[in-house]
Amino acid sequence: MLDRTQFFVREHVGVLKLTDAYDILDPQSRAKIGEAREEIAGWVKALRLLLGKQLLPTRVAVYSGSGDADRRLLFSIKRGVALLRPKVEIVDPAGTVLGRLQSKVFSLGGAFRVFTPDGREVALVQGDWKGWNFRFLSGGTELGVVTKQWAGLGKELFTTADNYMISLAGAPNPAVATLLLAAGLAVDTVLKEKN
Repeated sequence: MLDRTQFFVREHVGVLKLTDAYDILDPQSRAKIGEAREEIAGWVKALRLLLGKQLLPTRVAVYSGSGDADRRLLFSIKRGVALLRPKVEIVDPAGTVLGRLQSKVFSLGGAFRVFTPDGREVALVQGDWKGWNFRFLSGGTELGVVTKQWAGLGKELFTTADNYMISLAGAPNPAVATLLLAAGLAVDTVLKEKN
């Protein structure tokens, strides 16, 4: 799954849901190629009834495959308790840190940095939180973009479910795709989501 340059992410719609789930689709065929599921402890679910979701720890597991038979964990996105600047880790199935995300201190449009495990900055993700357009930048080079896809008036007005496209520039690179797919998912799952 990580040998591609485009991912269409469709959030599952739910009323009063305590965890999020997303289908990852091939943009051309709309076939499911993976999924991202928030997997949290019961005590965190219970606290979500009282506290804001953005303050509590979360873990989003990203799987390849279209069903339970061929489902394989690719990586997880983990955030601890977040008060001001959430620190997010991207870890492989064995628990090895693949990268980190760190929000910028002062950013009006919304931005965070993507780092390798040794602290080297890979990209800056910046954009328009309201319009849902984000760019992955490395120096002056654009590595990719996240753009929100219109879901229709009924869905936009009555749900918080989002559909968006993550597009990477250049030839497929699984290491870069992992970090940037994680960053794109983190925009919605661990950094932007409020409820």
